[in-house]
Amino acid sequence: MIAFVRGEVAAVTLSSAVLEVGGVGLELMCTPGTLATLREGATAMLPTSMVVREESLTVFGFLDEDEKQVFEMLQTASGVGPKLAQAMLAVHSPDDLRRAVTQEDVRALTQVPGIGQKGAQRIILELKDRIGPPVGSGGAAPLLVGSEPAWRGQVRQGLVGLGWSVKEADAAIDQVAPADDEGADVGALLRAALRALSRA
Repeated sequence: MIAFVRGEVAAVTLSSAVLEVGGVGLELMCTPGTLATLREGATAMLPTSMVVREESLTVFGFLDEDEKQVFEMLQTASGVGPKLAQAMLAVHSPDDLRRAVTQEDVRALTQVPGIGQKGAQRIILELKDRIGPPVGSGGAAPLLVGSEPAWRGQVRQGLVGLGWSVKEADAAIDQVAPADDEGADVGALLRAALRALSRA
């Protein structure tokens, strides 16, 4: 089991990051919110979870231990694999997921692509007594880059990576844009934009 990875960020794509560890480039599958905190050339340390299948060995990277724990907990529900668990964390923060499950908020869970009403009800039934209460974790504020705030490009990239067009992404971003760019939380804005798109 690989508990965490520390190394220089060699590349950041729409769905993954490559960290150089001991001369080896290790690809970590990450949510857009986690990817938004990484910069090529910088050193990063990410908690990880390794998923072994017959045909593949995939390592998932996380913003913090809390996100990792929720990712692993979600997969204990029947019908939830690593990709769906990651999609859930792309749409909702760990605390939002805890809140949705403990408060039986089916609507919040069905905002995740791939989860229907029956699937949401099953997840609630199986995890309600185990996922625990919200713990109050927060996100980091990104810096401004060039004429466009850095957060806007990061949120757009995340939405496009999840399958929306640039036009749709920009329209959703305009709906959720904060008044103060310096205090922008990329993860929270991405989740808000996803909610706006799911309502459209």
